[in-house]
Amino acid sequence: MKEQDVILVDVNDLPLGLIPKMEAHKKGLLHRAFSIFIINKKSELMLQQRALDKYHSPGLWTNTCCSHPMKDESIISAGHRRLKEEMGFKTDLTKTFHFIYKTPFENGLIEHELDHVLLGNYEKDPIINKNEVADWKWMSLEKVKIDIGLNPSFYTVWFKIIFDQFSKKLNFSHESDS
Repeated sequence: MKEQDVILVDVNDLPLGLIPKMEAHKKGLLHRAFSIFIINKKSELMLQQRALDKYHSPGLWTNTCCSHPMKDESIISAGHRRLKEEMGFKTDLTKTFHFIYKTPFENGLIEHELDHVLLGNYEKDPIINKNEVADWKWMSLEKVKIDIGLNPSFYTVWFKIIFDQFSKKLNFSHESDS
């Protein structure tokens, strides 16, 4: 099976070409990605724990789903595809904002992404793909914020960055339902 290509982009998200995903991560090249946040009516966030055999950040808690779009695939279409593959459900998704981050990992890989943050609503339990996801849970936004402060090593690097921006942009920073 051929390795997935990612879309190299400039800082304005203009496509520059395709490159195999692992090569982009080895070289730290800026590429397009997305991160999905699923919220329920109680303002709880669906978190996933990454599978234990992921090539980076295994076993860490993160947002509901994240990945890379394929060539000629919109961010929303890619989000629907991966949400179904990882979490086993479909729901409407909306683009909220995007940002760029770059971080090295202990295994020598470098994540350098222009990350589109997508928001959706869902009320049921997911049907997780155990090849992608070790576990999942609903957690109030206030509890997530507190737990990231107390246990930052339990969460992925990008989730900590996104969650801070996500809560500010969507004005969830003062909500407390728990």
